[in-house]
Amino acid sequence: MTEPDMGDRLAAVGRTLRRDLWTADGEARPRKGLPRWLASVVNVLLGLAGVSLLVFGWNRYFFGYQLGVLGVLVALCQAVVPVLAIHRPVAAWWTSTLMQLALVAAWFVPDGAIAFDGDGPQWTGVELALQTWVLFHVALRSRPRVAVETLAISVVAGLLYVLAWGFEGYVTLTVAVLAIATLVGSALHGRNVARSQLVAQEELTAEERARRTLLEERTRIARELHDVVAHHMSVISIQAQAAPHLVDNPSAELRENLESIRQNAKDALTELRQVLGVLRSECSEHSEPEVERHAPQPDLGRLEELVANVRGAGLGVTLRTNGEPVRLAQSVELSAFRIIQEALSNAMRHAPGAETEVDIEYRRSDVTVRVTNSAPVHSAPRSPGAGHGLLGMRERAAILGGTVACGATADGGYEVTAVLPAKLPGGPTVPGEDTV
Repeated sequence: MTEPDMGDRLAAVGRTLRRDLWTADGEARPRKGLPRWLASVVNVLLGLAGVSLLVFGWNRYFFGYQLGVLGVLVALCQAVVPVLAIHRPVAAWWTSTLMQLALVAAWFVPDGAIAFDGDGPQWTGVELALQTWVLFHVALRSRPRVAVETLAISVVAGLLYVLAWGFEGYVTLTVAVLAIATLVGSALHGRNVARSQLVAQEELTAEERARRTLLEERTRIARELHDVVAHHMSVISIQAQAAPHLVDNPSAELRENLESIRQNAKDALTELRQVLGVLRSECSEHSEPEVERHAPQPDLGRLEELVANVRGAGLGVTLRTNGEPVRLAQSVELSAFRIIQEALSNAMRHAPGAETEVDIEYRRSDVTVRVTNSAPVHSAPRSPGAGHGLLGMRERAAILGGTVACGATADGGYEVTAVLPAKLPGGPTVPGEDTV
């Protein structure tokens, strides 16, 4: 290896150490802090520890060893390190390490400048305990590389301290304690990182599941609306074909216009079937059985049949109708039926034994559907489904320009209220008019 290469290597190491240990780029904030009451207790305990260390260090270094200003600085550092390690572990590590190096430097002052007790300073382990505490928090909050760097420098500083002050018998203890503290902190850091990644992955999975369920529900609604629209387009085509026969001597212009209407209806119906055919094929694995998919779409005329089936399953249901029934758009009737069906299914799943009421109120401009169940008589088993039935209700209502509100009732039950327009936007508003 050439000398320039060695210089480049050392420069790169220096830049890495500066980035990790000086700018604290490797330090990570905790994802979630302690509860407020527990954090208060910890801060009080650390404050008491800091006061005790200040008194201990002042008596030991200022009065005992007569280090003067250095003794005051060392005592202050010992008091600050326990609290600082919680919030800024890298800064606390620097404080503790420089404190030990300052004590090593005190060994080399001229003889007689330091007054020792007896034959020399006594081993108390305070410096080792502080360095262990700091290294643990550095490893807990930093990348493994930063933990290794601080451990290596701390071992060197610790060995210099014990050797300079005549504690050769504690070399093995010093290295072992510092290494164990770093290892435990790094293990906990890895566990916290894995847990954070797992939580983030679970959030992404939940969002993806909700998005997929929403798309599936929209696809199902689109397939159902296709049948409704296809019926109306077929009616338009047939009426346009039959209209010339209902008029004596229709003009050529009238025949041409009717033929154009019929052809446009046929073209639109063909394109609609092609687009929705893709949706049917893509979702065939998750959709209803083939017989049900080709069966006529339900409307409110089949509500008595639905209620009878639910009663047969053991749920008490009361059906009430208020107002003068008006002729609704077919898509509105379909959505109202599906919303009631989903609400009754939820009542059977989550409120076994409850009494359920289905109220339908007709008004000139809209129809209100309300499904209310009382508190469950028995505890319901946990549902294995994804729990997106309410999402489907809201989607159905939103497509038609309606709204859905749901929530718990005062008696412990649940209520779902849907307000749907009697006619589609832009359609006729007089009850009884056709809704093509």
